[in-house]
Amino acid sequence: MAERSADRGRATRQRLLAAAGPLVGEVGWSGVTTRLVAERAGLAPGLVHYHFASVTDLLVAACTAHARAMLDETARRLTAHTDVSAGITWLLGELSRYTGADPASLLLNEAFMAAARVPALRAELAGLLAGFRSEVTGWLRRERPEADAEALAVLLAAVIDGIMLHRAVDPATDLAALEGPLRLLFAGRG
Repeated sequence: MAERSADRGRATRQRLLAAAGPLVGEVGWSGVTTRLVAERAGLAPGLVHYHFASVTDLLVAACTAHARAMLDETARRLTAHTDVSAGITWLLGELSRYTGADPASLLLNEAFMAAARVPALRAELAGLLAGFRSEVTGWLRRERPEADAEALAVLLAAVIDGIMLHRAVDPATDLAALEGPLRLLFAGRG
């Protein structure tokens, strides 16, 4: 009986997280309320505070889970390339899927802005970025041992964030035009 109750609790928590993430992109970090999350999850509003101490804690957990999934997948697929140029080409193709107005972009943009005011979110995102940069550093060290892999990994993470932010303001940003300069910077050749 206790196991079923624990399973129900985990399922409820997952429903709340799944509801909260998209709402951040739709109504903004500060626009998400207990009532909105509960309504989206199809649950009673009191369950939000039963599972999370505050809406902020729920949003930190939801945004962190989303960012972790995106960063882990991007790092895994990027570092699978044995050629940095091919990795950059793949990365630009991947980034072209994000328009700046799509749900994933909106959620991440909101999370990054909120991180400036929410220390717990800032700490979580900093840890995720450190992990991403570490994976990319290892990849660059293997593929470009002569380069300052750690500095390039920081730059690559910043380039990804910058591209996503620019596309939110200017969806017509030509990612194909960036390929040559990025290959030169990260692969050492255009």
